[in-house]
Amino acid sequence: MEPINLATIQQHIDAHLSIGIQISQDAFGVYTCELDIKQLYQFVHFLYKDEVLAINFLTDICGVHYPDQTAKEIGVVYHLQSMKHQLRLRVKVFVSESKPEVPSLTGIYGSANWMERETYDFYGVQFLGHPNLKRILNMDEMVAFPMRKEFPLEDPNREDKIDYQFGR
Repeated sequence: MEPINLATIQQHIDAHLSIGIQISQDAFGVYTCELDIKQLYQFVHFLYKDEVLAINFLTDICGVHYPDQTAKEIGVVYHLQSMKHQLRLRVKVFVSESKPEVPSLTGIYGSANWMERETYDFYGVQFLGHPNLKRILNMDEMVAFPMRKEFPLEDPNREDKIDYQFGR
């Protein structure tokens, strides 16, 4: 079997999917691609089922908040891995803060269940089709999403922890 490298991955994906995905490699050897939200489920499903690439392990899902990026304020980053080839692929999608909706990957990876709930809990991303999307760590009564940049660093009702006391 020929070694899996960036060119091999790109050629294989181009030969099987006609959605124009460009993959790059960072300084640490992790392959990365950014997708349109409409391509996410099809692309990840292909990676999971494909026997050549064998990218069938979901390592993590995390959210990122970029309040200055208009219409792309919320990022969802998927870390996928091939145990067979010892390679990692980072898949990024971006959505607007006003409509943070991403298709759930629980139909592909059962392990996505709690990771999607955590990302919802901290960033407010609605995972469409998730079987039980509710808060996992924060109180159900909480109306804000604590990992977004507009969330206050300290509780404004506490006098012993006011931001200016810490130089903020």
